[in-house]
Formats: sequence, C-alpha cells, structure tokens
Amino acid sequence: MKTTTHPTAPRRDFSGDASLLRIAALAAVIGGLSTVAARVLLTMIRFFTDLFFYGRFSFDDLSPANNTLGAWVIAIPVLGGLVIGLIARFGTEAIRGHGIPEAIEAILFKRSAMSPKVAVLKPLSSGIAIGSGGPFGAEGPIIMTGGAIGSLIAQYFHLTGGERKSLLVAGAVSGMTAVFGTPVAAVLMAVELLLFELRPRSLLPVATACAVAGFLRPLAIGAGALFPLQTAPVSPVALVSCLIAGIACGALAWLMSTALYRVEDAFHRLPIHWMWWPALGGLAVGIGGYFQPRALGVGYDVIGDLLHNHMLAGAIVGLLAVKLVIWLIALGSGTSGGVLAPLLMLGAGLGALLGPWLPGADPALWPLVFMAATLGGMMRAPVMAVVFAFELTHDANSLLPLLAASAGAYGFTVLTMGRSILTEKIARRGHHIYREYGIDPLERHSVAEVMTTDVLHVDANDTIGAVLATRFGPGQQHRAFPVVRSGAVIGMLERDTLAGHPPETTVGALYGANPPLVALPGETCRAVATRLAVHGIERLPVVAQPGHAQLVGIVSRSDLIKATATLHDEEHERRVLRTLPLGRGRP
Repeated sequence: MKTTTHPTAPRRDFSGDASLLRIAALAAVIGGLSTVAARVLLTMIRFFTDLFFYGRFSFDDLSPANNTLGAWVIAIPVLGGLVIGLIARFGTEAIRGHGIPEAIEAILFKRSAMSPKVAVLKPLSSGIAIGSGGPFGAEGPIIMTGGAIGSLIAQYFHLTGGERKSLLVAGAVSGMTAVFGTPVAAVLMAVELLLFELRPRSLLPVATACAVAGFLRPLAIGAGALFPLQTAPVSPVALVSCLIAGIACGALAWLMSTALYRVEDAFHRLPIHWMWWPALGGLAVGIGGYFQPRALGVGYDVIGDLLHNHMLAGAIVGLLAVKLVIWLIALGSGTSGGVLAPLLMLGAGLGALLGPWLPGADPALWPLVFMAATLGGMMRAPVMAVVFAFELTHDANSLLPLLAASAGAYGFTVLTMGRSILTEKIARRGHHIYREYGIDPLERHSVAEVMTTDVLHVDANDTIGAVLATRFGPGQQHRAFPVVRSGAVIGMLERDTLAGHPPETTVGALYGANPPLVALPGETCRAVATRLAVHGIERLPVVAQPGHAQLVGIVSRSDLIKATATLHDEEHERRVLRTLPLGRGRP
C-alpha cells in the first residue's frame, strides 16, 4: 500500500464557532462579578484589621503596624488561626493554601467544577487570616474566589469541560486584575500558569473578563498604578547586573520554595489535628509581628517604601528576615492567604540591599527588577512577571532590565527545581503537571497527509463465505476492510463480525441504516485519534466529504503515529547544516 496526500477543503488557523460569542458574553459578566468580589475581599481585610488590631467596626485603611496592643499583639494571629481552622474543618478544606495550586487542581483534575462554599468561605477566611496579621497577599484568595464564581456560573449552562475551564480561569485572573490593576499580566498569568492551552475558546473569554475588570476597577477600587515609579534609562553595563539579579532571585525562589515544603512536612508530623495548625502558625506570626510590626498584613505600604528606597539597610534586613520566617510558618500551617505580595516584598527588599552595588542603572531600578525576577522565577512565569511589574509601576525604562533579570531567574529555577511552589503541592497529592506548551503534532497534520489511499474494500453484495475465502483467508493482508454499497461506505468489517452468520448471507445485511463512523480528509489527526479512542476502534474509512460517503482512503492508529515522526526529528536529531569555510583551497 502507498500513502499519498489528498486534496482537502481549506483549513483554518483556529477552531471556533458562534459559541465563542456566548462564552465571551458569560466571561464579561464574570469579570464584573469578580471585580465586585475583589472589592468585597479588600473591604473585609480592612474590616478585620480594624476589628482585630484597633477594636472598632470600620472600613478605614489602617496598617496593623500602628497598633498599640503591646505584647497582646501576639494573640491576634493565634485567634485568627483558630477561626481559619474551624472554617476549614467544618466548612471546606479547599480554603486552605494560597489559592493558585487549588485552582490548577480544579482545572486539570476536577473538570473545572468548584463548590459554592469556596466562593463564600475563601474570601471570608482570607479576610480573617490577613486581617489578623497574616503576612499574605490578597491575590491568591481572589484568584480562588474569582475562579469559583466563573466555575459556578459555567455549571448552570450547557458547556463542555474546556469551556468551563475557560470561564473558571477568566474569573480567577479578572479578580487579579481588579486587585492590582494589571489586566495584561493577568492574561499572561492565565496563559503561563492556568489554561494549559492557547486557543480562541480560552483566550477570548479570559481577555474579555480582564478587560471588563480593568474598566470597572477605577469605580470599584481605584485608578492608576499601585506603585507608580519612574527610573532613568539604563546603560549596556546593566546587562551584567541583570544577570546577577536573575541568579540571586532564582536562588531566593529556590530557598523559599524548598523551605516552605519542609515547614509543611514538619506540620504533618505533629500529633494533633490539622485544624489546630493555623493557630500554631499564627503564634509565630504574632511573635514576629511583636518585634517587626511592619511584617504583619499585606504590606503594600512596605513594598512602596522599598521601591522608592525609603528604608535603611538595617531596617530592611530585620524586616525581611521576620517576614520570610513568619510567611513560611504561617503558609506551611495550611492557613488561607496569597503568595504574590510576600514575594514582591522579599524580592524588592533584596534589590534594595544589593542595588547600591550593581552598576549600570539608577539604584531605584533594582528593587523593581529583583521583585519581578523573584516572582518570575518562583512561579516559572517570566513574561507575566515582566508585564506585571510594568503595570504596577508604569515605568517604561524598566522593561529591558525586567526581561533580562526575569529570564535569568526563570532559567535558574528551571535547572535547579523539579517543581515550582505552585505545582509541588499538587504533586504531593499524586498529580504531576507537565507545564511545557507545544503544538500537538497530531494537530499540525490532516488525515489526508497520513491516510492510505490504495484501499482494498468489500462489496456489500458479497456473501460472507466469499469474503472469508478471499479477504480473511490464508493470504489475508489486513485486519479490517471498508464495506461499500453502490459506491458509498456503510461500515468497517472485521473477521469477528462474521462469526455465527450463515455463509450465504450478504455482508450488507449485517449493517443497519445508521450512518457509519468515518473520517474526513481535512480533519486533523488529533480529531480522528480522539474518535478512535472514544469508540475503542483501530481504524476508520475516510470519505470525500460529509454526507457523501465515497471511499477515498483509510486511516489507522499506526498511520496517526507518522505525524509524530517530524516532531521526533525536531527534538532529538542534532545535525550540522553548515560548516565554516576554514581551510578551503589549502593543499
């Protein structure tokens, strides 16, 4: 048999139909609801901060660092941890952790279905955890909350699992947009961390939701950059400094991720129920907050001071040491809170300490560069980190240093860490996540490119006896044959199908009026491979076009394997295509 190509109808760059408009419309609604949820979460953080540290019912934006509780401040995070433990024990365990791993797990292993409890209890528990001094950010909780909103809305409509995933992610990243005012970085977070694909059915709803959240943010939360900054242009010498920054931030990311899971392992060895762990973590937070009050809470004011070099080196060292320790212990205890704000603070602090020693740029640049590189290395999302830092500051002069340092940190962590802080937790639950993206070779090739066109077939008017003698006899060439009646395919015939029938029965009598399973020349190999897997069959006849069952070929599982040969060559074959013309003309 020989394999040739066959003319096909023009193929499109992307798959998509009118259902995209429905998904985009739902995403717009979800973007608005996630913005409201972000406002509610930030308001709850303020409320609980005022209640725990100042003993009053208000929504004033007060820092826990200015409290006058003295040693009693140690008890506040412990109380908050007790409440979190109770909510997790009698509400839902899904509130534990920093949100992003839980969202990834729901996407990949739970058919993008999240419960209403998460949408209600996650912001409540996070508001209590952060409001009682927890050294966390609001981004992880809002990602989980927004994702729950998107998932719940999707569950009320007749959607596929892929469409539910798109709406879950749209809710998650639009919530991040509302908190930080970073819509483009939020879209990139979806692409690099959450979607595990890049196609119109996922990108369009995500972009729509983030755009809606971006436009609504000035009304719900506030306008402008969260940390406005303007630095001077850099010189080429700064490239070396950026590489140093990338390595230093990659090392910091390795240290933080490794230490976090060792702390978590230590909690798992405790002889008490996990419900009490957040209270123990809260004790560490309280002690640290007693000595370094500015380590408590989200700390956006501290990040702003670090970016503008408003802190002395000694104060930075003490603050960062305490922040790192209490963050590790608190998050390892299984309480509720995000990781972005602590990463930003620790990265910016490292940049503020090392910046004066790095040549080639304004010293004010390095806290921002280190902040983004730490984020990019820790989350393995360097492009998102670059755009995120730019949208936080609107500093155009920083883009090139941000890219160089973030790439350096990303490369460092890829080579030194098997998993990131986000995927390690999921791996410990028995699910390994492979985060590399690539075009599936089965998507790149059509059936016409791999099918066999020189096909032996069986006529429907042939008797079973004749077919057994000619097609399934001693000289049998194939395991199955297409059956054709009046030029049209009516099905596939295997030897087992003939068992138990009288020899004089015609083959066509074995087939009813139902249309046969077929493949089309213009379909992708992926579509046909899926059809074979769903129906548990080995091969399909290929017909000219829908509704016209003229046989033009046959495609089998072994044919589909051919599509991967090119990918193997691209990934594993090392060849020298050109040589330097050294020594030419010499004797």
